[in-house]
Parts: sequence; C-alpha cells; structure tokens
Amino acid sequence: MRKTLPVLCAFLFASFGISYAGAAFLQDKPGSAEPKMTPEDVAKKNPIAATAEGLAQARKLYGYDCAMCHGKDGDGKGDLAADMKLELHDWRDPSTLEKMTDGELFFIISNGKGKMIGGEGDRSPEKMRWNLVNLVRSFAKKGAAEKPKSESPQQ
Repeated sequence: MRKTLPVLCAFLFASFGISYAGAAFLQDKPGSAEPKMTPEDVAKKNPIAATAEGLAQARKLYGYDCAMCHGKDGDGKGDLAADMKLELHDWRDPSTLEKMTDGELFFIISNGKGKMIGGEGDRSPEKMRWNLVNLVRSFAKKGAAEKPKSESPQQ
C-alpha cells in the first residue's frame, strides 16, 4: 500500500501534465480559433459616411487600441509590432487597401486576423468599427497626398 500511493500520485500528476500540454498545443495551432470570413462579410457596404466627427472618434480609439502595433499614422511601425518583430502593412500606401472591400476591413477590425489579439467586436459598437474602416481608408488618401510627386523630365 505504501508503494502504491506514490505511484498513483505520480501517474495522476503526469496525466494532468499531459492533458494540459495537449490543450495548450491545440490552442497554439495557427488559425484554429480564427473566425472565417464569408462572402457575405466581404460584400458588406459601409453604412457610415466619413465625417470629421466620426474620424475624430475613431482616431481616439485607434490611438488606444491599434496604434501600438499599426503605428500612429497607419505605417505598420508601432512600438509593439517592432518588439514582436511583426511586419505589418503600411496603410498609407493606397495599393495596400485598393483590393480590400470595406466589408473585409470591417471583419478584420471586428474579429482580428493572424496575431492580432481579438478584435473590436466585443469592445466597441458597430458604428465605431465602421468609423475605423473610414479612418484606415483615410490613411491611404492622406499618404498619397503627402508622397512627393515625381518630377517630370526636363526637355
């Protein structure tokens, strides 16, 4: 009996360790918990027009929740992204967003994508998330206006 109890305890301890490690392994699989975007998500149209007030509200939330990775002006060079060695898109470049629909942006903002921890879906109202779509689009418009125009060759 004295030898049985330590063996039983060791067996139970090992069993719990293996089951915990197995659960952690399953959670670390890429994309296992990531929601899948549907064609309906892609086709969604933004019902919120871009306004100065809406963009200001979105910029405030963006500063708290997004800029640490995506950068203050959407350049993808936030402090946390640098620390994690992530390469994020530069939203100031219009070509980065030109093939993405507002529905796709809304889905990503709402649910997250890749290493983006969660999304704003549970934390902010739908109107705010659409305003964030408008803000992301505004980065590309502003970035295009700020880029120096190439000089035409002199003849």
